[in-house]
Amino acid sequence: MIKDTAVQILLEHFSEGMVRTIVDAIAEDEREECAKLCMPEIGKFYKENVIDTMLDCEFAIRARVQE
Repeated sequence: MIKDTAVQILLEHFSEGMVRTIVDAIAEDEREECAKLCMPEIGKFYKENVIDTMLDCEFAIRARVQE
């Protein structure tokens, strides 16, 4: 189910304000999970260059889609 479909289903049953609250909470949780993936990479920043650290974070975040 894609995000837009899920939001539409929620809107059929809940107020727009409540749906916005739910969507915002989910987005915040996702940002936090992504940040947690990158945290170990920050230590590498001082040992490697910035591009490698950014790529490590990018790959870690994209790998979450596979889970």
